[in-house]
Amino acid sequence: MSLSDRLAQARRGREGTAPEAAPDAGTSMRQRRQTSADPLADLKASVHASLLESLGPQLYDSRLTEDELAGKVRTTLQEVLAQEETPLTVTDRARLAQEIADDILGYGPLEPFLRDPEVTEVMVNGATTIYIERAGRLHPAEGRFTDDAHLRRTIEKIVARVGRRVDESSPMVDARLPDGSRVNAVVPPLSIDGPTLTIRKFSADPYEAEDLVTFGTLTTTVTEFLSDCVRGRLNIMVSGGTGAGKTTTLNVLSSFIPTTERIITIEDAAELQLHQEHVVRLEARPPNIEGKGEITIRDLVRNSLRMRPDRIVVGEVRDAAALDMLQAMNTGHDGSICTAHSNGPRDTLARIETMVLMAGADLPLRAIREQMAGALDMIVHQSRFRDGSRRVTHVTEVVGMEGDVITLQDIFLFDYAAGYDENGVPLGTLRSTGLRPKFLDKLEASGIHVDTSIFAFERFGA
Repeated sequence: MSLSDRLAQARRGREGTAPEAAPDAGTSMRQRRQTSADPLADLKASVHASLLESLGPQLYDSRLTEDELAGKVRTTLQEVLAQEETPLTVTDRARLAQEIADDILGYGPLEPFLRDPEVTEVMVNGATTIYIERAGRLHPAEGRFTDDAHLRRTIEKIVARVGRRVDESSPMVDARLPDGSRVNAVVPPLSIDGPTLTIRKFSADPYEAEDLVTFGTLTTTVTEFLSDCVRGRLNIMVSGGTGAGKTTTLNVLSSFIPTTERIITIEDAAELQLHQEHVVRLEARPPNIEGKGEITIRDLVRNSLRMRPDRIVVGEVRDAAALDMLQAMNTGHDGSICTAHSNGPRDTLARIETMVLMAGADLPLRAIREQMAGALDMIVHQSRFRDGSRRVTHVTEVVGMEGDVITLQDIFLFDYAAGYDENGVPLGTLRSTGLRPKFLDKLEASGIHVDTSIFAFERFGA
């Protein structure tokens, strides 16, 4: 139903009925927009309780495999449903059985979205409001939890599987599902309108370079150029905003690393999927209940230097680990790749500078900038457009220092002048600025020959 239809329907309802009393001041906006209750909710609760009573301790028997437990649950569920006297259609019976099985074995109303390969993110704003992301766009979903307690149990089930907890003393938690999907949960008192849950889904079949070219994220020419840069051991920073696709691009760039090299990956939540044989994956650890035992990205970066890495790949630099990363790049660990949140290449340098200062080292700004200019060779910046597409908009060389300023030069830029079509899809692509990077000599020294014709100037807005 369109917005105009809903407004007309609301006007007809107001004209034909007596005015309702104003909602109580204590009623939350979320409660006022709740949809009508599930007509099968009472039956579902009854069958759910009977199922738990029938299975009992078997649900927690560690000797049962996941498939064996699922078989027992579905068999017992059919037996319990057969004893119910409430008349049900075949469709209602199948839906009821699926929803209860999802609650017992999985994550309840979230299961259909977690199974859907087209859904890339699931956002739960309280028990009655679920949004999903498809093709970069947000859509309201039909699923809902019974109440906040139901949602809270689902969150606790998720975090318990990775040894985390969520309660009033620890109301925020980062976790991941067994398949690697990244999870963030916030519960009251921090989340005012009930528990919230955000799941960034993990792709079982990660995107490859050809996929990014198909999506328009990169062009074939730029992809081949970036492959040369990775194989030539340039230090690359991938930057962009939240949801811009940095991790996907990082994964593609990392796939260009030769299989003969030893790769150490460092992440907050393990997401990278590298196909090389010699890969060591490290993951940070939050503090325990007593606030002890935390292992930070910075700790892992320091430790990785003792692990004889050929390449260090950091999922995201967001704190004082920036200093250790720069030092690693400046002390023989060429070819490192990492990501950072920023609004552009110049802003990326400002953020790294700020993060280095967070390390508490008493360094003058010029010394920090010299470290950055010496460590970084290139910044690949990515943006998310209004149609939901993710595009690389800058491939920028870090040239060096001029006075106290780090000099940058754009090698490829996105052509914003091409405009957008009627659906808001950008018509532009990456175009060469006509500038030839100074690190070509470094690539030649590594045996990588780049066809310089790709740097010929391309007119923008054409």
